[in-house]
Parts: sequence; C-alpha cells; structure tokens
Amino acid sequence: MEERTFLALMVFSSLVVLAEAIAQKHAIEIYSLHVDCKVTSRFAHTIITSKIVNRANESREATFEVELPKTAFITNFSMSIDGKVYPGIIKEKASAQKEYDTAVSHGQSAGLVKITGRKLEQFHVSVSMAAASKVTFELTYEELLKRQLGKFELLIKVRPKQLVKHFQIDVHIFEPQGIRFLETDSTFMTNELTEALTKVQNETKAHILFKPTVDQQKINPELDETLLNGDFVVRYDVKRGATAGDIQIVNGYFVHYFAPSEMPVFPKNVIFVIDRSGSMAGRKIEQTRHALLKVLQDLRPEDHFSFITFNSKMAEWKSSLLQATAENVASAAGFVQTLSASGGTDINRALLTAVSVLDKAERLPERSVSMIILLTDGQPTSGESNVEVIQENIQKAVNGKYALFCLGFGFDVSYKFLEKMALSNGGIARRIYENADAALQLQGFYQEVATPILMKIEMQYPENAVEGLTKNNFKLFFEGSEIIVSGKISNELDLLPVEIKAQSHASDLTLKEEANVKEKEHVFRNHSYIFENFIERLWAYLTIQQLLEKSISAQEEDQKTLEAQALQLSLQYSFVTPLTSMVVTKPAGQQQVELANKPTEADNEKLRSFPVGDAYRVSARGSFPGRWRSEPKSGSNKKLLSVVFRLKDKTRAQPLANEYPQLLLQLPKQNEIICLNTDGKAQPSVHLLSDPEQGLTVIGKLGDRINHFVQFEITYVNPPARIHVSTDEIVLSHSNESFRLPWMESATSTVQGLRVSVEKERSVTASLPGTVTVKISFVKFPDDFLGLYFLNTDRFSDEVSGVLGQFYSKAQFDSNANINQRADGRLLRVSGSEHKVTRQYKKDYRLESTSDSVPCWSIDVTP
Repeated sequence: MEERTFLALMVFSSLVVLAEAIAQKHAIEIYSLHVDCKVTSRFAHTIITSKIVNRANESREATFEVELPKTAFITNFSMSIDGKVYPGIIKEKASAQKEYDTAVSHGQSAGLVKITGRKLEQFHVSVSMAAASKVTFELTYEELLKRQLGKFELLIKVRPKQLVKHFQIDVHIFEPQGIRFLETDSTFMTNELTEALTKVQNETKAHILFKPTVDQQKINPELDETLLNGDFVVRYDVKRGATAGDIQIVNGYFVHYFAPSEMPVFPKNVIFVIDRSGSMAGRKIEQTRHALLKVLQDLRPEDHFSFITFNSKMAEWKSSLLQATAENVASAAGFVQTLSASGGTDINRALLTAVSVLDKAERLPERSVSMIILLTDGQPTSGESNVEVIQENIQKAVNGKYALFCLGFGFDVSYKFLEKMALSNGGIARRIYENADAALQLQGFYQEVATPILMKIEMQYPENAVEGLTKNNFKLFFEGSEIIVSGKISNELDLLPVEIKAQSHASDLTLKEEANVKEKEHVFRNHSYIFENFIERLWAYLTIQQLLEKSISAQEEDQKTLEAQALQLSLQYSFVTPLTSMVVTKPAGQQQVELANKPTEADNEKLRSFPVGDAYRVSARGSFPGRWRSEPKSGSNKKLLSVVFRLKDKTRAQPLANEYPQLLLQLPKQNEIICLNTDGKAQPSVHLLSDPEQGLTVIGKLGDRINHFVQFEITYVNPPARIHVSTDEIVLSHSNESFRLPWMESATSTVQGLRVSVEKERSVTASLPGTVTVKISFVKFPDDFLGLYFLNTDRFSDEVSGVLGQFYSKAQFDSNANINQRADGRLLRVSGSEHKVTRQYKKDYRLESTSDSVPCWSIDVTP
C-alpha cells in the first residue's frame, strides 16, 4: 500500500520526490481547506484558510502553498500553532531587508526569492510541526478584477495535493449595477464534482459554493488521489445603461466605472514590426506566422496595415499602408508564410521606419487610430544597441501621435526596456511565454486592442470637492474593457457631478452624470458579506498600481517621488507591493526572520538565467514546490523549528525545455525518470505494453507528420473492452457496443467496473479496481499529440513486456555506474541488454503547465 501511495503521489507532483514521501501522506493531513472570496464592485477580497494536523509520533514539516494572481496584493498572513499566533508584518523593503540581514548574521536560516510565473505567483511557507500538533495558515490577498473582452474573471488555483475532509470554495459577488451574466468553469470538473457545485443568483448578488465530499474528490474510488488539481474560474459581467457610467460611494470615497458599448469602431492603421533574428528560429517563428495569419483574418475592411520585419537589416512588406481588402490580406498572408529567422536584432531602425511610414501615410480615414505592434525575443544587437538611446529616439519620433505596443517573446528579452518604451508612448507591454499556446497568446493580445471605440477620453470632476484622484485621462478605450477612476470627496458634498469628454468615430461626445452622495452610500448598507471600506482600499490599490506604472517611464527625481507616494500608501493599507516586504518572525528565544516580496515581470528574467548544474542540485534534493513534504526532526518537543516564507515561480529550478519525449515513465522503486523515443519510420504502430496477469495491452500509433503518438488502443481481458484514444475522440467498446466520449467536454463512462474519465481537452483516465491505471494527456499546439503514462505501477507483474512495459520489470541502472545525479551519462540494463542513457531536460506532458520541464534519462529504442 505504501509503495502504491508513493508512485501515485509522484505522478501528480511536479517532480520526483524522495522516499520520505511514502509516509508523508499519512502523517501530514489537511483536514480543512476553505477559500472565501468576496467580490464587491469588481474588488476581490480572498481569504484562504488551511488547517493541518501532524498524525505522526514525531516532528514533521508541513508546507502551505497558494498560487495567487500576480495582479493581487497580499494584505495579511498568519500561522496559528497550537493556539499561538505568528503574524506577518508588512514593512518598507529596506527596513525588512535590514532585519533579515541581522537574523542571517546571527546564524538563522533564511530564504528570499523574487520571481513570478505567467499568471500566478506562488506563496510558499513551511513549518515544522510537533507530533500530534495542529497548525492553521491564513492568507489574505486583494485584487481589482480587470475587464477584458467583455468579462471579468476571478481565478482560483486549486491544488491541495491530497484528499481534504472539509474542502470548500465560497465566492460572493455583489454588483449594484446588476449581474448581466455569470458562469463558472474548471479544468478538473467531472460529473461527480459538478454535483458539489451550487450557484444562487439574483439581480445584483450571487453566491457560488463548491463543496465536494472526499469521495467526490477521488480520481478513482480505489485510489486516495485527488481530482482537485487545476483552475476554478468565475466569469461575469454587469449591466450597463447608455449613461456616463456608474458611480459608487462609501465613506467619502468614490469609484466611477465607465464602459460604453455598441459604439462604432475606429478604423485602425497598424504596422506590425516583427523580429526575424536568429533567436526567433524554429518554433517561435512558426508560432508567429500562425498568429499573424489569424490576425490578418480579424482585420476589418476599413483598416489599413503593413509589415516591417527586421534582423540586422530591415525589410518592408510594402512602402506604405494598404487597406485590408481581401486581395491585400491574401497577399500579406503569402508574405507571412515566407518569414524565416536569421541574423542580429536592430530594433531601433525598425521602429523608426514604422513611425516614418505612419507619418507619410496618405488617404487614411480622417478619424482613425494609428498603432505600432512590436514583437521581439531579444536584446538590440545590431545598429543602435543602447536601450536608453533607443527609448529616447522612439519617444521623440512618436511624439504622442501613435500608440506603441511591445510584445516580448520569452526570457532573453529585456522586459523592463520594452515596458518603459511602451508606457512612454501610450501603449502597454506584454510577455509572450514560450509555451505551446504562444500563438494563442499573440492572438489574444491583438483581440484586446483590435476594437478602439473612443479616443482622448477625459473624466472631469469638481476640483474643489475631489482629491487624490486616480488617472482620469486616457488615450484610447477598447471595446470590452473598462475605465475606472477613484478618489476622495469632501464631507460637505451632496451631489457629485461628472463630465466625460471623448472622441468617437462618428463625433465628439460629452456625457454628464450627477450622483447623490447619500443615496449612493445607502446602497452598500446592511450587506454583511461586504468587507469594510472596500472603495477606500480599491482607491489605494489603484493609486499604488498607477504610481508604480508611472514611475517606470519617469525621470530619476520624479521616479523617487512617485515611489515614495506608493510606499506610503502600501504601508498605510498593508499591501505587499514591489516597495514593501512581509516579515515573519518567531517569538523571543527562537528569533528567525523570513521575507515575502512582491515580484515584478523583470525579476522573472533575472532568475531564469541560472546554471543548469545549480538548478539540478535543487531538484535532486526534492525541494521543488507543489507538494506536501514531511521530514523527521530531532527534538520533537519543539513546537516550531523553522519557517520558510517566499514567493516563487513554479518553474524556478528547472531550465526551459523545448521538446516533449514520446514516452515518459517513472522507474519502479527508483528515483529516476526515463524518456523513451522510438523510430516511427521503422514501425509507426508500436506494441507498447502487455501484462497477461493484469489482462492489459496497449498499442500506440505515431503520427505521419510528427514524431509523437497520436493514437492508443487499450485492451482489457476482463471485462472484455477496448478503448480507442486519438486526438479527435475517445471510443469505449464493449459487447458490440461503442460509446463515444469527445475531448470537448468532461465526461465519465463505466462498464463492469472499468471507469473511463475524460477531463475536458486535457486527459483521459482508464481505471479498474486492482489493476494499473492508464492515463493519457492531450497536448496541443503546434501539433496535437498524446502522452501516455501509468499510475500505481507496482501492480505490474513480472511478465509485463513491450517497448514500454519491459522497463517496469527488467530495467536497472548498472551498480557500477556513477550515481551522481548530475552525471551526463549512465548505463541502464533492460532485458539483458545494456544501453547508455544521457541526462536531458524534457517538457513533462503529465503536468498541467506547458512550461514545466523534468530531468530524465533519455534512451532511443527500436520497436
């Protein structure tokens, strides 16, 4: 049983853990996990409470991990250990660092990581628990939900790593404007879990409750493994009238939401400036071509466009902007398909040329929006290479006439450089992650800026009655987004007037509104689930964000002033921002200090350029996040031995891997992963595994165009059944009947105890009591393929055979081989033959994240 538990746990962890994990699942138990989220007028206040008990008879280490949106600010954290509370204290970063350094100088252990992931940051705290003791972790964070493409999205990451007796997610929403639509989505939902989800909604309020029982959480009735591993998402939008927006007031603070709809779209004049330097070769340029072809299809007939491509030289598709007629779009598509990559990177010349093309453009629509979209993956290496000079050149050339959007592809680019250049020229910067869905990321960004409906927007309020006003002038407004302005009003004010001036495609607009202060404040009274002073905290959150953004493109002296203002508000309202740190200390006699810092996108680059050897040293110790760890400690009578508190990226200690293996398996009873590749040219249909005692056979078929599996046939003897899995569908056949299960929805079908579960567009699992569980991941982009692996593999018999099956009974590393985990090569004995295997990093198709890599021993086999 312990061996089965160990193998099942490893499959669902982000990397291999050491043998100590065998006892861990029974020792450290999360008996309660509650996510309580209150969303009031887009401002979300989330409290995550986890209660844990150590059921071992010795001290063990428990780990509390939370993935939170990187747009959120942590506001509070505490640990309660047997009734004693250890709070987190938010301080100015330099002061916190000094306290930290003092603790380190006295020999205390410490950890400090400042990185971020793609959408999420990971909060991680470990604590040593005495035998039979309990600990309660509580983390609070706040965020202002941003409207994108016509909806707000609340993302809750669910990953408890074990079954939880009392698991509950509560989401309360109150929107005085009225809720127009509300939907929930999940990457792990099954038919059984759907029964644990309830939604109650009226005109302005909604309550979403997700409360699965332990049985509902199980991936299989026979296995103590949890289905809860992925995203829980709530999406909604509010009702709007044809007015100057909606004003809400609480305790002297107001927030004004403005999101007009059903207005004519401005024609766009857009120049795509595309990097085709050598570093873009391969998958990046392929994904760029794919995305640009989709973008061309989305151009409106009244739009004008052109392309400039660059490496060390610059090339224009056409010398001027062309209207997006069917003929011109088809011609551009042919050009895009010829894009190839080589040479250096002359960003300066390419952007200056783009500005010049817009300056010289003729016969453009009188009322139109001009923009430049830059995509690059590296530093400027040709022509002008000084980033400050480039920023100055571009700002001077643009001179406020156009909007510049900068997309940084991957982590070799300087995001700080692109961000400053974009913000200085009326645009934004965005990182495109080198994942399988990079083309979708590019398309998604374009959709956000594809429909400008207003320009030169001014939100005006009475100067003598409003102070602390957030940004109230906006260059562009895109359909599906929202403008938010907040401020403080004087106590004497009875009516708050607002006037909005803007330019639409058809005419100049002036909209007026007047808010009755007392009537507006009455709206939020007597609602017990509305957290106190939410508009004041929203105002502080928005002000801090805008001050930090403004400081990026400011001169040095102005930058210091802006940061000082942001720091003062961060401390006043207890936000962990890039200017503050949260300090966790122990009581007198056990002094120890740890820091939590708010990472920035630029920090992400700094911590991805570490040596591979150092990265693997971390993984060899099993210290990756994403699991509950349990380590025996000496001196079990000590209630608290260590605290580790840090924010970190899930992929921190892994070098990026660009390729998936054909097959990936965990060697039984060995802390090693094997990556297998077979020769598809020799035999496209591969006999992967047979086990007569299990009554199980698996055959795979490689793709015609790709060197990965695109089809599997899983055959069972008892019950007599066959499961056909392809990239198109799943078909379960039994007793001359067939049941089709599409990838497009989560579903489950059971035949005489054989349970086939489909997780929407992610995986299919076949499980039968007492037998090995078969799991197949569906990997998308740029080409669809399938990844096979097994759970509870200790159930394989000694008779298991096949290209993959032989490794489960007949594989053993040579006892004389170098056991050093960092060795590049070792000898592996399989079925009497010796194979030299090499250490490589491959993408792990078992994991939900498409960016996580795994160290494995690579071997080529002949079917």
